[in-house]
Amino acid sequence: MALALFDFDGTITCRDSFAGFTKYLVGKTRFYLGVACLMPVVAGFFLGFIRAWRAKELMSMLFFRGRDVREFEESASRYSREELPGIVRKIAIERIEWHQQRGDTVVVVSASIDSWLKGWCETHGVDLIATELEAKEGRISGKFLTRNCSGREKVRRITERYDLSDFDCIYAYGDSPGDRPMLAIANERYYRWRRVRPAAAMTTD
Repeated sequence: MALALFDFDGTITCRDSFAGFTKYLVGKTRFYLGVACLMPVVAGFFLGFIRAWRAKELMSMLFFRGRDVREFEESASRYSREELPGIVRKIAIERIEWHQQRGDTVVVVSASIDSWLKGWCETHGVDLIATELEAKEGRISGKFLTRNCSGREKVRRITERYDLSDFDCIYAYGDSPGDRPMLAIANERYYRWRRVRPAAAMTTD
């Protein structure tokens, strides 16, 4: 039996689900106004002063903080049902189904938030490892409860849940530098849906 590891945004989907859900939740006007307010953060990220995870957490705090947990989860579930199917790549569904027909364990390993990925993963019968949001007294804080599930954190979370020696082969599918550590632990590596050699999947943060 094999283990098949799939990144979500940009690999399974053709667009970013974090931005997509945020627009769905707050509306396009408020979303773009919020992004404008975050321009100093964006600039700091591109200049190397702010880490990617921190920029993402600040965005999460701006848009999600103070929201009722139940209402937030209901919105995330609706987004999963109504919007995610429209941005999922056909090749991704075909590959997931191919692995399932073989009896492989299929896992989505994503830096996106688990709230809007859970429903999709349940529908398609795959496991999920993702970033989780903190909640206090029934309200979303916007801070991350777990580390941002990207780079080496993906590998840490995978090996925390699965004993890799239990599998005959490991497949990994990704599309960004944040997926390369995950690709590096696989026997079969696909980067932007092209099979790559081991050297092309070198570990990086």
